Amino acid sequence: MNISQLETLITISKTMSFRKAGELLNLTQPAVSAQIKSLEEEFKTQLVDRNQPVTLTDRGQVFLSHAEQIVSIVDELKQRLADLDENPQGHIILGTTTSIAIQILPRILSYFQDQFPHIKTSISSMSSSQIYQHVENGLVDVGIGYLIGRSPGMTTSVLYYDTFELVVSPRHPLAQVKSAGIEALRNTPLILLSPDTVGRRFADDVFAKHGIQPQVIMELTSSEEVKRMVELDLGAAVISKQSVSAEVRNGTLKIVPIIELEVTHPVGVITKSGKYVNSAMRQFLSDLKGMPEAQFIGSE
Repeated sequence: MNISQLETLITISKTMSFRKAGELLNLTQPAVSAQIKSLEEEFKTQLVDRNQPVTLTDRGQVFLSHAEQIVSIVDELKQRLADLDENPQGHIILGTTTSIAIQILPRILSYFQDQFPHIKTSISSMSSSQIYQHVENGLVDVGIGYLIGRSPGMTTSVLYYDTFELVVSPRHPLAQVKSAGIEALRNTPLILLSPDTVGRRFADDVFAKHGIQPQVIMELTSSEEVKRMVELDLGAAVISKQSVSAEVRNGTLKIVPIIELEVTHPVGVITKSGKYVNSAMRQFLSDLKGMPEAQFIGSE
């Protein structure tokens, strides 16, 4: 048995295809078949059901869980040995919201990758609650999102503070007022984020506190989608102030101050407590936490 064989089995479990696994691993289909056959002969059991789509047998599933642990241990060993070098290197998987990925990360990563070209980064977009889950499960190395209270096994650090604001098109009736009360939203058609987002939960809490049943005409999964709909004057929205900074400067959106929404929300770094931090992550976290707040909320 060798690591390549284990990686092949893991890839087959994800792609459910010998051909697709071979493409991802740069192996021919016969080479993939030979690796699986070798494992089955060594352990004297069938690991893969070769009917289409390809699936793992019950024993293959048991084998898979151990194979993933072995590959993870080997990857960590490689990284620990690489960390003995003076130059930070490695791969970081970041989990963040779509708006942060678009508004904040480009400024951070452009600087970071100029300074440390041997550190590679991948970005996965998701809701803030999903970020916590993915960090805990080891699917992402570093999360950047809204900090939503204490979570056992997680380490957090505040980077900056954001607010959620009422945003409208310049053609919307509320665009003409300097400020408004929460009552103005009682009869205002709203485009809101999906219920699993921090911004939506905050808005729902404010509405409930003031006895308002919002007229939700549309629910969308990201601030970028919400902004486009509001720009078309299809409704008003309650979304992150930071996420609309460019549109407000360009005049395609307008913020209507509402005192009941003026609550700050911390945005920060989320990592798993006790997880080994390789040189790439150490350097990235050090630089990230050392940046002034203006670096995150300054104009582009």
